[in-house]
Amino acid sequence: MYILQFIQQNWLEWLFATVTFILGCLYRDVKKRLQDEQMKSSAIAEGVQSLLRESIVQNYNKYQDRGYCPIYAKESVKKAYKSYHNLGGNDVATKLYNTLLAMPEEDETFDEKLKEKFTERREIS
Repeated sequence: MYILQFIQQNWLEWLFATVTFILGCLYRDVKKRLQDEQMKSSAIAEGVQSLLRESIVQNYNKYQDRGYCPIYAKESVKKAYKSYHNLGGNDVATKLYNTLLAMPEEDETFDEKLKEKFTERREIS
């Protein structure tokens, strides 16, 4: 009888304690999941940043060897660098990016070779 009376008088406190316990467990679970997702997101961002840096370096090496960088390649590098920079990248790739943009867009030696062939043909005729 005393137990029934105790329950009737204190049911609100027991309900509050139970709800608080359940909400605490849910909060802990959600917090852990959020931390896991933030770790994964950070790892993905670092991976993408590394790939973009690699792309910028490869383009630099390719066009540095050629001595010029076509306009379409510059546009591609600009987009890659913008994403790279937005992900927090700002190291050696910045220097390479600026060097690429400063390169001529056409092969200047190609024009000279073309002129030489044209003059050779005129001389032969």
